[in-house]
Amino acid sequence: MVEVIGVRFRTNGKIYFFDPLEIEIQLGDAVIVETARGVEYGKVVLDRRPIEEKNIISTLKPVIRKATKEDDDKNIANKAKGKEAFNTCLEKIQAHNLVMKLIDAEYTFDNNKVLFYFTADGRIDFRELVKDLAAVFKTRIELRQIGVRDETKILGGIGVCGRELCCNTHLSEFIPVSIKMAKEQNLSLNPTKISGVCGRLMCCLKNEQDTYEYLNDKLPNIGDYVKTSEGLKGEVSSVSVLRQKVKVIVIDDKGDKDIKEYMVDDLTFKPKKRRETKDITDAEIKRLEALERKEGKSKLDD
Repeated sequence: MVEVIGVRFRTNGKIYFFDPLEIEIQLGDAVIVETARGVEYGKVVLDRRPIEEKNIISTLKPVIRKATKEDDDKNIANKAKGKEAFNTCLEKIQAHNLVMKLIDAEYTFDNNKVLFYFTADGRIDFRELVKDLAAVFKTRIELRQIGVRDETKILGGIGVCGRELCCNTHLSEFIPVSIKMAKEQNLSLNPTKISGVCGRLMCCLKNEQDTYEYLNDKLPNIGDYVKTSEGLKGEVSSVSVLRQKVKVIVIDDKGDKDIKEYMVDDLTFKPKKRRETKDITDAEIKRLEALERKEGKSKLDD
């Protein structure tokens, strides 16, 4: 077991572990640490805690120091310089007629590198752009192509729920989501209904997936035949997943059909493998597969 603290470099970024040494560090403090990108300024989001060494992916580096007032001021100044660098890079992109969308620009804390994040439909030859930027900023330049999910994570926005986007506020890593989740939750498979601001499947589909899987496993399929607590046999016409109620078409003693609603616990049926309940065309399948397209892990925290 080793003692570590968790540090973030972005509000919604990945958490990295560092050795706090004997420095008195509290939750919320700013610290200066060495990373793969150089010396960086980060916020402590996990206080001291012991973890198993196998959970540490890379070499555990020590905290250099607790951030001072000068460090805080430098971090603020770097953010302002990042905005200026963004505008300069935008002008250079236009001058070179490059088909790319600039998303963000940032300085490393030690100013040894300026990073520019952009999106583009394909590969971009930005060698001449890098030369121009290096001549202006007199430091190392890195242009990093990111995906649409990372773009949305940086820019933020409001989701269909009316709240700020999860990826921009608290979701540190992207969660794998699939069309199967939308089907399991009986959602419309219309791409406009289940896609987020980024144009990919909504991350929040994962939030209730485990609950829906558990509840769906307790229900019969539509079209299945069940036996009610009254001894009647009937066909399932609809189910309410969250209420755990089932509507059944039953035939009474007079031979008349009637639809009655039962709690699932009042029914007897043979559990079957869940069937797909939605018929979709090949064209719709292609559109849905585009929403599900994998982009790999986030490139913001590399």
